[in-house]
Amino acid sequence: MECPACGADNPPTNNFCGKCGAALAVPPPSPEAYTPRHLAEKILAGRDALAGERKLVTVLFADVVGSTELIRDRDPEDAQRLLDGAVQRMMSAVHRYEGTVSRLMGDGLMALFGAPIAHEDHAVRACYAALAMLQAAREYVEEARQAHGARIEIRVGVNSGEVVVRLVSDDLHMDYTAMGQTVHLASRMEGLARAGAALLTATTLALVEGFVEVRPLGPTPVKGLDQPAEVYELVGAGAARTRLQAAAARGLTPFVGRLDERAAIDRALERARAGQGQVVALVAEPGVGKSRLLWEVTRDQPIQAATPPSSTDPAAPAWTILEASSLSYGQTTSWLPVIGLLKAYCQIERRDDREATRDKVTGRVLGLHPSLGPALPALLQLLDVPIDDAAWAALDPPRRRRRTLDAIKQLLLRASQEGPLLLVFEDLHWIDSETQALLDELVENLPLTPTLLLVSYRPEYQHGWASKGYYTQIRIDPLPVDGAAELLGVLLGADPTLRPLEALLTARTGGNPFFLEESVRALVETGALVGERGAYRLTRPVDDVRVPSTVQAVLAARIDRLSPSDKRLLQTAAAIGKDLSLALLRATAERSDDEVPHGLARLQAAELLYPARLFPEPEYTFKHALTHEVAYAGLLQERRRTLHGRILSAIETLYPGRLSEHVEELAHHALRGERWEQATVYCRQAGLRALSRSIPREGAGWFEQGLAALRHLPESRDTLEQAIDLTVDLRNALNPIGEIRRAFGFLVDARAYAGQLHDRQRLARILVSMNSHHYMTGDVDAALACAERALAIGIELEDVTIQAGALHNLGQNYHAVGQYRQAAEHFRRALDRLDQGHVDGRQPLGSYTVLASHTRSCLAWTLAELGDLTAALTLVEAGVRVSQEAGHGVSFISSQVYLGIVRVRTGAYQQAVEILEPALELLYATNLQVGGMLNGIGGSLGDAYVQVGRVAEAIPLLEQTTTQMAAQGVVTDWFLGAIPLAEAYLLATRPDDAIRLATHNVELAARHGEHGFQAWALRALGEVHASRDPPDPAAAEVAYRESLARAEELEMRPLQARCHLGLGKLYCRAGRLGEARVELTAAIGMLREMEMTFWLPQAEAELATATSATSAEQAG
Repeated sequence: MECPACGADNPPTNNFCGKCGAALAVPPPSPEAYTPRHLAEKILAGRDALAGERKLVTVLFADVVGSTELIRDRDPEDAQRLLDGAVQRMMSAVHRYEGTVSRLMGDGLMALFGAPIAHEDHAVRACYAALAMLQAAREYVEEARQAHGARIEIRVGVNSGEVVVRLVSDDLHMDYTAMGQTVHLASRMEGLARAGAALLTATTLALVEGFVEVRPLGPTPVKGLDQPAEVYELVGAGAARTRLQAAAARGLTPFVGRLDERAAIDRALERARAGQGQVVALVAEPGVGKSRLLWEVTRDQPIQAATPPSSTDPAAPAWTILEASSLSYGQTTSWLPVIGLLKAYCQIERRDDREATRDKVTGRVLGLHPSLGPALPALLQLLDVPIDDAAWAALDPPRRRRRTLDAIKQLLLRASQEGPLLLVFEDLHWIDSETQALLDELVENLPLTPTLLLVSYRPEYQHGWASKGYYTQIRIDPLPVDGAAELLGVLLGADPTLRPLEALLTARTGGNPFFLEESVRALVETGALVGERGAYRLTRPVDDVRVPSTVQAVLAARIDRLSPSDKRLLQTAAAIGKDLSLALLRATAERSDDEVPHGLARLQAAELLYPARLFPEPEYTFKHALTHEVAYAGLLQERRRTLHGRILSAIETLYPGRLSEHVEELAHHALRGERWEQATVYCRQAGLRALSRSIPREGAGWFEQGLAALRHLPESRDTLEQAIDLTVDLRNALNPIGEIRRAFGFLVDARAYAGQLHDRQRLARILVSMNSHHYMTGDVDAALACAERALAIGIELEDVTIQAGALHNLGQNYHAVGQYRQAAEHFRRALDRLDQGHVDGRQPLGSYTVLASHTRSCLAWTLAELGDLTAALTLVEAGVRVSQEAGHGVSFISSQVYLGIVRVRTGAYQQAVEILEPALELLYATNLQVGGMLNGIGGSLGDAYVQVGRVAEAIPLLEQTTTQMAAQGVVTDWFLGAIPLAEAYLLATRPDDAIRLATHNVELAARHGEHGFQAWALRALGEVHASRDPPDPAAAEVAYRESLARAEELEMRPLQARCHLGLGKLYCRAGRLGEARVELTAAIGMLREMEMTFWLPQAEAELATATSATSAEQAG
């Protein structure tokens, strides 16, 4: 207990301060004493589930400002009475909105909203409670001044976040341990607040936007935080009382779907207009769209101000629409929805005092019909207007209740006689008992009135109207896939790169519109989406979407309404996963075999779990991923570890001969259960399985988690070997997704481990992988050194697998420097080793493709550069077949790349387009970013586009390809895109860009020793000089001649033919006809020999022109 004089802390048994001797106030009562009975019953009913839980809550701190000064020199009892008056008002405000007072501190309190009683609007309740206690404190000022001669002022702080709630004891005491800074920040907000004010954080504001009015105070330094926090002063309640009203203030999205539901309501409207009263109930889970459908109906112009479209009576009166909403915190407030309805009907505004309210009610009611005069006292007392009526005052409570029911019923029925009445009651699952009684009586009196009673509620609400012939229930389900796509199209926009995100959101939310909209808002708030509604774009890949706090609150409240036993079963199911088998749940649920099916039946009835299939064994699935995640989020870490360990053991027991089918589950549960040895093994198996299915990003995740698990184990030879294997595997997964720099860092670590173990076989595997990195980044010398050393080790160990990998990589290295004959020799030797070892050469060789396919493809490209195009085509098609037979997606895409390259080299550009366009789509669909593949597809496809006249499509594709590869640090094959891009710029009348890039290509290729690409770049430079306006024939000739000389040196016969053609065209235009005929004749001979027919017509036409011009000269 805190001493009011010196502030020292004292045991609760002390009557006087142990430090200064001052008298202490009477200890605060136990929570049982100050918690209202209805709240206490709710809290204690759920205490079995509160042995330990994580909850998203709102924390409120409030205290009396300057309390130490206020009670200085006062008698302890007088001080207690003074402060109690303020604290009691604080508690009343908390309890009014069903918060829980967690701690009393003499001059203030700490309260929680959302725990132990879960509320989906916990932040709104906390803010309303803050406003209520501020108002109550203002009203207490005069009383305190007169009774105690003191001026009392309070301040409030509010923050929302995650806390841990522990066991509730019999006296309602709870132990709250903050997660992060939730409680700390709420306390700091209170400390920063001025007297008579309430402050809240940005986290809370995000949950109450539209429900309250605030004044931003800007970034504010907060003790304990590294950065200033955005702080807001709570000014008052906003206009919104429902989630939809708050959304409407921000701007509603266009209404999507619900055509059948709307048609059913329209039919009920027609019958009601004809005098056949109707009751229509909209039933759905939270967020599915009940309120939005009601909004559309009540604000539909034909209904509001005219007749329904189907009516043929032009004189039919307009509908009178009266709306009432139940509020989540209004179940203990009698008549709350009716009071709102009366205020709307009588047009009573906030600023109206009691006399104005009396005048408006009297005028409206008597204006409807004088016979309603006796109903006025009952109606006025609902609105807290003083009543000077002796007859009313003489009535006892039961008869007042009866008079009140009759008055409201008579008013509404009389209103329906003036014209058709649309009576809307929303959210009946929160209705109070008096309003429920009114509705029950109204339903009995509807049949012969032109009234439609349109209500909405959640599935758990019960009533007795279903047997009525004029009752219609409309079940509103989540949006189907096409409906969700339509809504997301409106929210996100038409950017095709957003399609994977749309699919992810639809799957995670189950088509729930509110969940969809809130998920998009969360992505915008975190910066993953930028732009504006209908025109967003992604700033980074989104593989997952966190559960928005607004959605988490809704789902957590649903889960908390379960019995403790069912909630525990649901959380056990959540630990298993979104999809789970009955056998596994039985093995881990710690209850009898009979209890589990009964519990599952109740969870199905609550629409939290659904049967997924019955054969070969029963399986269940969560309604959607968000429900699964929220159920799991409530588990404490220790409980999670225990459950995952139990689930791991159960899987190993249930499926001893089929563990490979469950390896991802085993890895997941081993990690979460902190079974590190098993986690290391299972993570590697899961990663290898992902690579075999061509899902490298998933594989990388497993390998990294395996390495993380390994760090928890003591270092030994076995763990170091595992680290090497996981590291090489991780490199194989990272390269296809474009993370080559990070992959190399892991390889450096692995090489150190191999050296420490003197493990030459693993060292060779690492060297093969390091060779690939150096090759991709253009360091050919380092690449050759790694491959040659790996080959030497492979020969020494007589390991044909290592030899094959090293020989393949040497072939690539020699290809890169333009030594095509040597490259072809090494590729052939690699194929011999692969055949000899009978391996596909994937993981053991540090490759992310099937090496038997990739080596054939690389050899085909090499032969194409040498001019052996027929053999090249045969080999590359064989590589395609090998990848198909292996069922390896990455290898198949890779083989298509090389098939396209060979087609481009032969001049079969249209065939190349037909091959490479689907390959590019597949590459993007699998989210692969392999340097060589992207360059091969994008570069070759762009080259083909240029040659077939699709320059406008070529340029963005080639620019994207080269930019992305440059960002990744990839040099190898970069020129496949950069060389045709220079020619594309020229055709697009961008000569400066063409010259700049063509020159850069020549210089870069020379710098990296890539002599083959240097030769091709020189030819392109010659094309640019020859075709620019004005042309530079001298520079063009130099470039062509240098290209031709390099091509002859490297035996690049297709390039030689293209250089002869370029020189022939150049000479022809310069009038050097004799030289032109020589070059063109050479070009035609080579083109025919290699069957490169695409350029033959062009070459033959140029030769004919040169011959004709020569003849004309000679004739002249």
